[in-house]
Amino acid sequence: MRRRLVAIIAALLALPLAAFAQDYPSRPITVVVGYPPGGNTDLMARALQPELSRALGQSVVIVNRGGAAGTIGAAEAARARPDGYTLLFSPNNPLTAQPHQQALSYGLDSFRFLCMVYDNPQVLVGARNMPFQDFAGMVRHGRSGKEALVFGSPGQGSTQHILMAALLARLGIEGLHVPFTGAAPMAQAALGGQIQVFVESASIPASTGLPVLGVMAPQRMAGVDAPTLAELGQPLVGSSNGGLLAPAGLPDAIAATLERGCAAAAASESFRTTAQRLNAVPVHLDGAAFRARFAEESELNRTVLRDLGLARQ
Repeated sequence: MRRRLVAIIAALLALPLAAFAQDYPSRPITVVVGYPPGGNTDLMARALQPELSRALGQSVVIVNRGGAAGTIGAAEAARARPDGYTLLFSPNNPLTAQPHQQALSYGLDSFRFLCMVYDNPQVLVGARNMPFQDFAGMVRHGRSGKEALVFGSPGQGSTQHILMAALLARLGIEGLHVPFTGAAPMAQAALGGQIQVFVESASIPASTGLPVLGVMAPQRMAGVDAPTLAELGQPLVGSSNGGLLAPAGLPDAIAATLERGCAAAAASESFRTTAQRLNAVPVHLDGAAFRARFAEESELNRTVLRDLGLARQ
C-alpha cells in the first residue's frame, strides 16, 4: 500500500511538467551565464541566442550571474525548476574542475546535458623577452632549475592552469605559478616580461602578437603558425568548451525539443561565423556525447588537481 501511495504521488507531481511539455515553449526562456558580460562565455552564449530563439520560436533571454569561477550561475541553474524555462550556458571548468576544488551544491548529475556548441582549443604562448625561442628551449630552460620557468594562468584551478600543470608534470618541470584575475591582466604581464609562458585561447596571441609555441589540439589550427604538442612529442589535448544544459529532471519531450533547437542554432551560418571570429571552433555534440565529454574531463581534472594539492579533502 505504501509503495502504491508513493507511486501515485510521484505520478501526480509529474502531471504539471507533462502538461508543460505538450506546448513547450510557450513563454520566454532564460539562459543563465555564470560570467560577466563581454567575456568569451557570454559572447558565445549571445552568438547562439538569436539562432536558438529562431529555432524554438520563442524569445531567449541571457542573464549574467558572474562570480566564483562560474559556480554561482551554475548553482542557480541547478536549483531551477526543470521545466525548460531556465537553462545554463557554461564552459567546462565550473562543472569539471571546480567541484573537485570546493564544496558545491551541484555536480555533473545536477544537469541534463543538451548540446555542446563550441570547442576552443588552447595554445601554449610565450611572453615578450622570454629566455628561449621555442618549445624545446622552454623545456631546457624549465629543467635548468627549480622554478626557473615562470608561468601564468588566469586563475588558480582554471582550465589553463590545469593544462599547464599537466604539461609541466609530463616534462618533469617544477615551474613557478603566477595566478592572475583573468586572461587580460595575464596577457599584460606577459607583454611586460613578468611571466615567461602561459596557456590560453588563440585570440590572446592573435591580439597581442605574442608567439605560439604549441597547439593543444589534435591537428594544427588555421591561422596559427605553430605545431601541435603531439608533433613536439607531448600529445596533450586541451580546450575550453561548452554549451547548453538544463536542471536534472527535465522531461524527455522538452529535452528533445531543446536538443533539436540547439543543433539547428549551432549549425547556423551566423553562429559559426561568430564563433570563428572569437577563435572558437563551432561544433555540435548531442546531450549524451556532451555529458560523456565532461565526465571524462572531470576524471582527468580530479587526478591533476589532487597531484597539485588543489583538490578538496
